[in-house]
Amino acid sequence: MNRSQGLDFYIPGAFLVVILCLRLPALWRDPRNELLRSVCAVLALAVCVDFATAMPSLVAINRFTGVPNAAAPLVYSFLTAFCGASIVLIIRWNSGPEKAAWSARWARRCYLVTGVVIAAINVLFVLGDAPVERLVDMDTYYANTPYIREMLLLYLLAHTANGIIVTCLCWVWARQVHGALRGGLILICIGHQFNLVYDGLKFVAIGSRWLGHDRDYLSAGLAPVVASMSVVLIGGGFVLPLVSQRFTNHLDLWRRLRRLRPLWRELSAATRHTRELAEGPRASIELRVTQLEADIHDGILTVSPYLDACVRQRALARARETVGCPEEAAAVADAAALAHAVVAWAWRVPLPDGADPLRQNHRSVLVSPDDPSGLVRMSRALSTDVVRSFREAAALRHTPDIPVPQRQPSPAGELPPRASVPLEQMDDRLRK
Repeated sequence: MNRSQGLDFYIPGAFLVVILCLRLPALWRDPRNELLRSVCAVLALAVCVDFATAMPSLVAINRFTGVPNAAAPLVYSFLTAFCGASIVLIIRWNSGPEKAAWSARWARRCYLVTGVVIAAINVLFVLGDAPVERLVDMDTYYANTPYIREMLLLYLLAHTANGIIVTCLCWVWARQVHGALRGGLILICIGHQFNLVYDGLKFVAIGSRWLGHDRDYLSAGLAPVVASMSVVLIGGGFVLPLVSQRFTNHLDLWRRLRRLRPLWRELSAATRHTRELAEGPRASIELRVTQLEADIHDGILTVSPYLDACVRQRALARARETVGCPEEAAAVADAAALAHAVVAWAWRVPLPDGADPLRQNHRSVLVSPDDPSGLVRMSRALSTDVVRSFREAAALRHTPDIPVPQRQPSPAGELPPRASVPLEQMDDRLRK
């Protein structure tokens, strides 16, 4: 029942349509990307092969053209084009920018050979005589018919050559890479092994007809099932590394967003509150991370006049006693200096004599914020004992119980001094 309804090909074809739809947005954003174009071309041709090979499609094509067996050269043309596109994709996939000219040259050769084979298939069909419609066993029924016989052998030879070439290229490449890319290449190799099994079944069935035997069940029964499985495996192999890379990138961004939250909360009072732009279910993870990092940098710039190099030096000396990695020790020292500056900024502590808030820059004290991974290390360091002790010391030093000299009147253009914050609110803020 599934064979007559075409479900054995329509279901894999629908699966490939879903995969193709996942890749089309990326191609729309970057239409000049040769690799994406090749991937989408392979997937589109695989969909054409599956949908054109289904039994209802064969009948519809023959009825539409009014030519018995007109679907055969069309299916063989799609299959040959799929083979050529697969080789081009492997060549471009395995070639970096330094091999762009080489890959383009070989891609043109593949296109030329594929075009010649497709043209020969259709010319041989026109020269031959296939008046009886055969939807299942055309390969064996016309195995001894002049020109039709050559057409069948030509497409099978081209399909076999493609399977051998792609398998060799993918196997050699798979031994040099790891992860999802290697998994995708192995899937492609397995899919083309199924293709070689498909070709072997066809050759045996046609050869048996030449010898006067009947092995049609190999061509009409087993071969289509093997072909359907091969198309799914090959299409999945091409898409797996790309989908895995996108998933990994999104996972890294979500992990980065989560790790930067403590640093953002530390500076939340000093930010300009631009984060609402990245809120809502429609906001992409890229926008959220960008907005969070912008808030963090904004907060660092706000409290930068209160950064103290001496505080950082003392924190660095203590961090080196407990942290072995120099980068982690520097992040702890930066986080301690920043936490101290946030408390001083919150209490509007008077700046040292001669300090110019407009000229103060965090780069003269901190080293981590300019490195994207440094922000993450600083955020993680905020929970260490060293940073906690420096934050608590700053809070005790600048409590309202200790007389704090009044600041000089603000010069023209400067914001008025911030109102005092009760100690209970400051302690709550520090605990958060």
